[in-house]
Amino acid sequence: MALTELTATSRVTVFPLEGLTIAYTTRSTDARGLGDIGLVTVVDEHSDGDELWRLARDLGGRNSGEEQARWILTQASRARIVAAYTDLPRATWTAYIRRRFALDALFANHDVLMTGRVELPRL
Repeated sequence: MALTELTATSRVTVFPLEGLTIAYTTRSTDARGLGDIGLVTVVDEHSDGDELWRLARDLGGRNSGEEQARWILTQASRARIVAAYTDLPRATWTAYIRRRFALDALFANHDVLMTGRVELPRL
């Protein structure tokens, strides 16, 4: 996938994962605001988000893209539910999306996972 740049203001959950700082937020495909797209990104200007997929494979033991996407979304959902680190209720961010994965079924309220890197306001 070519690099896609997205900028928005939304709730962002920031959490540590195996030496990385991860940011999780959602987007919607329509005006209903359902958050059906999960954005899970690395907070690092040198990242492309592939670290997440490697972690899903190496730590999560997941081999297929579908299983890896679900593992990534599970980590993000878990961090948001347990308030693992930092919750930014209205953060303005810019994400540089490298990978878009359409799930075969709804998972953690998402049809699509997007990964890449993100720029956030200073934490």
